[in-house]
Amino acid sequence: MNKFFGYFLSILHYLYFLLVLIVFQPIQWLSLKLGGYTAHKHSVDILNAFLISTYYVLGCRVSFTDEQHLPTGRPIIFVANHQSMYDIPPLIWFLRKYHAKFISKIELTKGIPSISFNLKHGGGANIDRKDSKQSIVEIAGLGTRMKKNNWSAVIFPEGTRSKTGAVKTFHIGGIATLLKKAPNALIVPIAIENSWKMNKYGKFPLSPFHHLKFTVLPSIEPAEKPIEEVVLAAENEIRTFVEKY
Repeated sequence: MNKFFGYFLSILHYLYFLLVLIVFQPIQWLSLKLGGYTAHKHSVDILNAFLISTYYVLGCRVSFTDEQHLPTGRPIIFVANHQSMYDIPPLIWFLRKYHAKFISKIELTKGIPSISFNLKHGGGANIDRKDSKQSIVEIAGLGTRMKKNNWSAVIFPEGTRSKTGAVKTFHIGGIATLLKKAPNALIVPIAIENSWKMNKYGKFPLSPFHHLKFTVLPSIEPAEKPIEEVVLAAENEIRTFVEKY
């Protein structure tokens, strides 16, 4: 029955999703041209609020729990497990006051309304996975911008999405590069639950009626600690929380 409803609701979801992207393409352009970074960022925040609303067309709901009272006067590296593309709009929206930037595949900077424009102009890092030197330079550039502007970054250290929700081993490379350029950054784990279920049948049909949960976990102060220890601590926090049942 879930899959049956998925066929119909997925069509509505994708049509709405595409409409939002098309409408916000010129809005982003105008915002950037007339109001610079600040106006553009506000347009991107609102874009992602609308993208979250497309989840509700599928009968899904989203909750974000943050009881950590995080600082806004220093960079933060948000470290999260990765389950689907549906992880991203809630993170952008709910972390908007931290100016959270993403590390994205360079292929996404072309051909996608709104998303490609934001990736080109939003201040994140767009990496070529086939070119390790370019990737390091891009991530290092993001780290420099984080330190200069007190921006934050969201990184998915598993490298690829988990199709079953199980947490994979975290890699240290991206986090280490960011910390070299922004050594005052705070590490904050975020546990993501249930977004993988939306894609359990693939891209079509999507699976409806799920509760996507995002939980901010206790922060980790990385100063004077081996990077391997810091990343493992973040991985263990997330793994313990996600696999608590």
